[in-house]
Amino acid sequence: HVQLVESGGGSVQAGESLTLSCVASGYTLPMNMGWFRRLPGQEREGVAAIAKDGKTDYADSVKGRATISEGVAETTLYLQMNDLKPEDSGVYYCANLYFRSLETRHVRIWGQGTQVTVS
Repeated sequence: HVQLVESGGGSVQAGESLTLSCVASGYTLPMNMGWFRRLPGQEREGVAAIAKDGKTDYADSVKGRATISEGVAETTLYLQMNDLKPEDSGVYYCANLYFRSLETRHVRIWGQGTQVTVS
């Protein structure tokens, strides 16, 4: 049974950094994986994606501030966010993708989400 569990969310001040983690159970990385978020009142959107070959994509809104990576243990996905802004506040989801993509329709499996609040 494949499962994705996020952690690392919380409340931070604007300008600070945060690293989100996603533990994958039921299979090992590398896989096509991504981070998505749902901002208040908006649809879920792609933040970052990483393919099995290590190639990455980032949404324009986080480019230069976010880094997606996979842990050495090959069971954990990370999203490091720097210079956080209040508009980054929302629920962040880890996802297994059919292929590298920032589109929600290409998500195969969702995690349950973790809240990030920037003030």
